[in-house]
Amino acid sequence: MEMQKREKGIMLDTVPVGPLGLIPMESCRTLGDKVDFYLVKWRAERESEHKDNIVFHGYEKSTYLLKADVPRFGTGEAKGIIPDSVRGLDIFIMTDVTNYSLTYRIFGQTNHKSPDDHYQDLKRVIAAIEGKARRITVIMPFLYESRQHRRNGRESLDCAIALQELTAMGVDNIITFDAHDPRVQNAIPLNGFDTVQPVYQFIKALLRHVKGLTLDAEHMMIVSPDEGGMSRAVYAANVLSLDMGMFYKRRDYTRLVNGRNPIVAHEFLGTDVTGKDIIVIDDMLSSGDSILEVATALKKRGAGKIFVFATFGLFTSGLEKIDKAYKEGTLHRILTTNLIYQTPELLSRDWYISCDLSKYVAYLIDTLNHDASISDLLNPAERIQNVVNRYKNGEVV
Repeated sequence: MEMQKREKGIMLDTVPVGPLGLIPMESCRTLGDKVDFYLVKWRAERESEHKDNIVFHGYEKSTYLLKADVPRFGTGEAKGIIPDSVRGLDIFIMTDVTNYSLTYRIFGQTNHKSPDDHYQDLKRVIAAIEGKARRITVIMPFLYESRQHRRNGRESLDCAIALQELTAMGVDNIITFDAHDPRVQNAIPLNGFDTVQPVYQFIKALLRHVKGLTLDAEHMMIVSPDEGGMSRAVYAANVLSLDMGMFYKRRDYTRLVNGRNPIVAHEFLGTDVTGKDIIVIDDMLSSGDSILEVATALKKRGAGKIFVFATFGLFTSGLEKIDKAYKEGTLHRILTTNLIYQTPELLSRDWYISCDLSKYVAYLIDTLNHDASISDLLNPAERIQNVVNRYKNGEVV
């Protein structure tokens, strides 16, 4: 029965906030199309005696996508345009601020879009709505400027300022994934802010693609690459009943390199890793240097296969270092999500596993449109246990 509910979305018995409208920005178009597919499918199949009621007007459509354009002038300036009516709609705007593949022309030259460009485009589309929507929810998987979440000395608090700007423009709720520091939501205490952990999707993808794993404390371990990621590692270790270890970064506080104190060494705290398969879990994989150092340190301690879970695979320094580590046996698999832009080169790598979260995002949108609780979606402990038990029993995950 539970599986049947999941296949048709979540069986909701509340009235929608308003007709659903989905605006995936150009940076998030591929993910948005997949989300729209599930929403259309579920609402066509969902059985409800109230479907013909006037309050469900526009509930079942062939698509929930709304067109939004951000054309640019020759100077690089831009404006947001929404050609369709948005009055009374419950609008969900999706954006990927890390999508560097998109370009625009400025004074005859080609410029790649930065996170700042994507954020400005998001505000332009919100401004084009003109306050006519019933409610606006922004789904921003990689939270803009989330690594600048706290102040150390005289410096800007970019993430907090961005959140306040969005809510001042009429955004009611913000949904992000694996925020670098969820406490940044304190900047907007009277608005909705949810940070989602995709642990279930990681575990399911790992068990689907890798056979022969022994999921117990004697053969597997969860490791956090730094002290900042302890909470997600603790959660994964608890739901999988595994031991947990942690690395902490020993820095040289006498020097500054590119604005930061350089890391001298990664020190490990935890039980013996000899012969154990390791899951290293983090919020993002940026250049990959820290993960490679952690993996190398674990291998020196006698660890078995090393798997990396990272919600956002940025790979800012390219894939060559990862290719080399894979060939040398330092890394076995890296899993990241499709919440942000993935290059064709990345998708072609043997060591890479992509975790598709389009169905999960569709669940969130479907539930929120009905103003129902998403607590069950945010805490997947029971689903993790189910998929692990199926794997242990030799069933298809």
